[in-house]
Amino acid sequence: MAEKTDDMPVMEHLEELRRVLVVSAIATLVLAIAAFFFIDQILAILMEPLSRIEQHVSFLGITEPIFVKLKLSFFTGFLAAMPIILWQIWSFVVPALKKNERVAFTTFVLVSFFCFIGGVAFAFFGVFRYGVHFLLQFAGPTLSPMLTIDKYISFTISFLLPFGIVFELPLVSYFLARFELISYAFLAKNRRYAILVSVVIAAVITPTPDIITCLIVSGPMYLLFEFSVFVVRITERRVARRKKRRQMAETADDQPQ
Repeated sequence: MAEKTDDMPVMEHLEELRRVLVVSAIATLVLAIAAFFFIDQILAILMEPLSRIEQHVSFLGITEPIFVKLKLSFFTGFLAAMPIILWQIWSFVVPALKKNERVAFTTFVLVSFFCFIGGVAFAFFGVFRYGVHFLLQFAGPTLSPMLTIDKYISFTISFLLPFGIVFELPLVSYFLARFELISYAFLAKNRRYAILVSVVIAAVITPTPDIITCLIVSGPMYLLFEFSVFVVRITERRVARRKKRRQMAETADDQPQ
């Protein structure tokens, strides 16, 4: 009986984790179904970079349009379900944290959601719309592009999603600096490696092998690194000031009255 009792907490944690995964999956599925009813409007927004230059898109297979719309529906459903997924993760982790840790983790969850959505929005409105037009210009007057809807949507999703993840870098850097796991000196010293990593990541996540697309993606990534360096520097100074005040308070308490 004692052995069974000892195993209960682990089983309860596994059951809770299973519930988190099931709720997250159901939320994504339900919102994906809801997004499917508005898929034509969503598709029109994503195709705006092409429609404004009157570039037509084709499809090669009979089932290609429906599969593209399903893929886009699940992607939209995942984005829409992000608050629910993060809330589920929050409810799973928070009971094991102390009071001050709960505040920090709650802040992390909330800000991470806005950073992710902000990254996707920035990628589409700030980079993708202009990048598509810029890349198509290289065809020149003698070449006529024949774009398929499947490859265009796949390119769009694979372009937008990494930006949402990379936009978490300043937030992660802030918490790492707050717990003194990284320093401004370390990041500033390794700037050249950051440039290399940005280019490598951009080369991996971009579905096209051309150097122009790689540079379009790697540029904002490196700028995010520089912003993260700035965040770490500010956070490091605040941590140092907090430590100094604490030491002064302890010194004052140790002095005889």
